[in-house]
Amino acid sequence: MTGIDDNGIDLAGAEKAAGALLDALGIERVGPLEGTPRRIARAYAELLTAREFSMTTFPNDEGYDEMVIARDIPFTSLCEHHLLPFIGTAVVAYLPGERILGLSKLARVVELFARRPQVQERMTKQIAHWLDDNLSPKGVGIVLRAEHTCMTVRGVAARGATTVTSTLLGRIRDDARTRGEFLTLAYGPVGTNG
Repeated sequence: MTGIDDNGIDLAGAEKAAGALLDALGIERVGPLEGTPRRIARAYAELLTAREFSMTTFPNDEGYDEMVIARDIPFTSLCEHHLLPFIGTAVVAYLPGERILGLSKLARVVELFARRPQVQERMTKQIAHWLDDNLSPKGVGIVLRAEHTCMTVRGVAARGATTVTSTLLGRIRDDARTRGEFLTLAYGPVGTNG
């Protein structure tokens, strides 16, 4: 038995490596710290494994042609430069074409790309292009807002700083009125908690 799970993760190897890291940092593993390498391995395995899902779409029988938007979708990802978390929310919108997507799948697509070593800019584009490629909508709008612990708890230590990225495709990018509608729906009218 190799000890590698269905997701290709070697938990025993990760636990051993985490223990070696703690040793190299001079952290004595006694008392509550004895189980820390195991907990580190399991935590990273969880952060790096998206749940499987199948894309559930339905015919757009009613010809719905207005924006479908989900706001405040929470996500956690790992900065690929330091393997420290960045935590935020996503706004995911699309203009339906022939098919509409099951709403829970909007959050699942965000998780799909968050659960890997990542940079926020790439993740934003990956979500948008996945929806565009798999749904063939008339437009896609994605906005991610996140706090990167690699920037807030180390280095410059800019606590509370957030990074905002966006990707707009199709009519949401090309049509000024549609883009404005997306931005209004994504952030809410000025002066609200939106």
